[in-house]
Amino acid sequence: MTAIGDVTVGRLLLAEYDRVKEEQKTRIGFRDNLLYVTLAAMVTVLIGTAQTRHVVLLLVLPATTAVLGWTYLANDQKISAIGHYVRTDLGPRLSALAGEQESLFGWEAAHRRDARRTQRKIIQCAVDLATFAGVPVGALAAYWAYGTGTLVPMAVSILESVAVCVLAVQIILYAETRA
Repeated sequence: MTAIGDVTVGRLLLAEYDRVKEEQKTRIGFRDNLLYVTLAAMVTVLIGTAQTRHVVLLLVLPATTAVLGWTYLANDQKISAIGHYVRTDLGPRLSALAGEQESLFGWEAAHRRDARRTQRKIIQCAVDLATFAGVPVGALAAYWAYGTGTLVPMAVSILESVAVCVLAVQIILYAETRA
């Protein structure tokens, strides 16, 4: 084992593990709070639309959910990437330094072997789709049914529908439904 003073490869790898797990924890909290922010934004837009009877306000909802949804998805992907890195790179390197045949971080893989993991991930994907795509599509449909149909709001609604569709596809593509 290479050592310079009290610094060893093992200590450096453990320090890296602590940092990436801290980043993962922070991202999990941020990601989970984005759902609450999204729900609050939805309620605010819907109440504002109902109170003012200006259907064009519904166009705020797809724009808002697209931005929040992309941020949610980006954080979710980084959370998964950190877990993958610990399972496939950092854990095995530390195990090798410790002379162990198995990864030292068993939880990183064990929780992925749960018999209901695939079911949970599919349900989570459906919740994400409903939140970040379903509700915005409903708002767009309501605007198209009851809105004035003037050129600028209609163009905005079409662009938003594309953004929502792109986000929905990305949510599906990034869903990790396998073990």
